[in-house]
Amino acid sequence: MRIILFLGKGGVGKTTVSAATAAQIAKTGKKTLIVSTDLAHSLADSLNTELTSQPKEIAQNLWAQEINALDEVRTYWGKAQEYLSSTLRQQGMDDVAAEEMALIPGMDEVASLLNIYRRVEAGDFDTAVIDAAPTGETVRLLSMPDVFSYYVKKMNRFQGAIFSMVRPMLKNVVPGVDVMETVEALNVQVKALRETLINSDISSYRLVVNPEKMVIKEALRAETYLALYGYPIDMVVCNRILPKPATEDPFIVAMYQQQRPYLKMIYDTFAPLPVLEVPYAPHEIVGLDMLQDLGGQLYGSKNPDQVFFKGRLQEIDKAGDEYILRLPLPHVEIDKVTMSRKGDELYVEIGNFKRAITLPSSMSGLEAKRAKMVSGSLEVRFGAP
Repeated sequence: MRIILFLGKGGVGKTTVSAATAAQIAKTGKKTLIVSTDLAHSLADSLNTELTSQPKEIAQNLWAQEINALDEVRTYWGKAQEYLSSTLRQQGMDDVAAEEMALIPGMDEVASLLNIYRRVEAGDFDTAVIDAAPTGETVRLLSMPDVFSYYVKKMNRFQGAIFSMVRPMLKNVVPGVDVMETVEALNVQVKALRETLINSDISSYRLVVNPEKMVIKEALRAETYLALYGYPIDMVVCNRILPKPATEDPFIVAMYQQQRPYLKMIYDTFAPLPVLEVPYAPHEIVGLDMLQDLGGQLYGSKNPDQVFFKGRLQEIDKAGDEYILRLPLPHVEIDKVTMSRKGDELYVEIGNFKRAITLPSSMSGLEAKRAKMVSGSLEVRFGAP
């Protein structure tokens, strides 16, 4: 089982690179699924074929799919949402508010990921290549397994007080259904999904960039957020690199010269991640034949679904009477990080993204003493109060 997810700023060529990678993997004989999770799908346009919300075989060993998030939500949560919203309406809430309140936040993202995970885990495909939405939406997508588990934990805390009253009403609406059991069953799937997504032997995340300042900055932020959630990046793909001009046209020469320092910046700032280059094509790359050619150009003799790099993950070490938590957060300054703690959970916040890190029981009675950035990692020391 292998999952490869491409992400980056909108317009950098994620769809083309994703489709070319999937086409190249399929040529090796592996059953490959290329799937789009972007609400504004462009995968069908890139492949030059019609696609649906179900996998469609488009070539030998190659299937393609554009996920319909709303359909997936109905599959995983539809009945429970119906039961909850019916109960809320009975209590006097208007229809629209009841529908919204009955939907777990981020359920569409969770459902999309579960769709892919279910197919690959079942053995329908050897490899799933994900053409993700622009960076911000994708980071939100990948944060949802953590958020969902946190939401369920909160629901469980109030279960005795609230759901003991709600359960009888729900069973009156549709007998034989227990919403909390539905939530817990879904949570088990989400936890298994989360373990798969952070397993560097199974899942890889690849950043697609262009040699442009704003694109690089956004990719660096994406690298930080992926590290925050423990998702393993194994490659950077630099797309649309201009060849050395064979003309003295000042416009072409200026564009080429503008790219050179940014190309060097990509190699320098993302090291030690490997960088693969894609030259700027003189024509639009559309259709399977062109995508296969691009895949061969990009990977050469390399196996496109191999793990190209394994970096450090979250670590906890003991030093004397102290414990040290290390969380790789490349390109972040310590004053950009906010931390708080509740019980056995440490909350790390960077910008709009927040992650809860559950500490082992051996650290439950210890206090966070100090924190600093060391070689691209956040180090938090815990000791006796």
